[in-house]
Amino acid sequence: MRVLVTGGAGFIGSHYVRELVGGAYPAYADAEVVVLDKLTYAGNEANLAPVADDPRLTFVRGDICDRELVAGLMGRTDAVVHFAAESHVDRSIAGSADFVLTNVLGTQTLLQAALDANVEKFVHVSTDEVYGTIDEGSWAENHLLEPNSPYSASKASSDLLARAFHRTHGLPVSITRCSNNYGPYQFPEKVIPLFITNLLDGRKVPLYGDGLNVRDWLHVDDHCRGIQLVLENGRGGEIYNIGGGTELTNRELTERLLAATGRDWSSVEPVADRKGHDRRYSVDITKIATELGYAPRVDFTAGLAGTVAWYRDNRSWWEPLKQRAALAG
Repeated sequence: MRVLVTGGAGFIGSHYVRELVGGAYPAYADAEVVVLDKLTYAGNEANLAPVADDPRLTFVRGDICDRELVAGLMGRTDAVVHFAAESHVDRSIAGSADFVLTNVLGTQTLLQAALDANVEKFVHVSTDEVYGTIDEGSWAENHLLEPNSPYSASKASSDLLARAFHRTHGLPVSITRCSNNYGPYQFPEKVIPLFITNLLDGRKVPLYGDGLNVRDWLHVDDHCRGIQLVLENGRGGEIYNIGGGTELTNRELTERLLAATGRDWSSVEPVADRKGHDRRYSVDITKIATELGYAPRVDFTAGLAGTVAWYRDNRSWWEPLKQRAALAG
């Protein structure tokens, strides 16, 4: 069994690879793993250091839009787990071209190559942001797609391409849509690592608008375990929501991070709200729970404490990233 993992040097992808190579998923304990990653600003080969010496792991630096490269890799592949994406909403608002190129054209390139190579299973990793915003209740997988940012619009487009390749060609592709992830190795432009690292350094943290936007928080370990369940037993052509079951306003999240780092509200700087800022996300996980036995296992309080501790103990990982990306303020 050979698994191609795109974006496997990013936050979620690298966690999946570390777990897969480390034996956390028994059905794939002997799998060969090929990571394809362009190593953009958010990709970091150091994320794979804990398993880099395993002979079953091969790292390939390259672009998912490179048809020749992708075709060559796909010809020896049994299954694909597709994480690679431009994913930061604020960056997509500033400029959307890279998001369309990577998330749409890159996904199409992978789907076509997988079809040509008769790949046995393809898991396309997406986001709950494709649904838009919801005032109450939770989205089921058949909910209308109403993306409100260039990022989420590009991901919705890639979801529709994946669905079309299944319906038109019979490609065995399943789609997962996750809620907001957190955990170690997350690039420090995202809210939890940005807030943690700023607070550890005694800097202020920016809180958008009134701070009452609501997100469902999912530990990266639970997310990757859900993806593996879909890879092993998910049905082709189906969509599976993966959620964490902890809904918090951004203000409530900020309060927890202040407490965890020993800071107070003097460290919070209110800023103008993001353009098109979705008010609330909430996914219904009944389908994946019923069909595949998924349930989140990581308690949010414990998971957040572990995440804060990891950033406190791993300055050598995140300080250069913040300096390079000018994210220190």
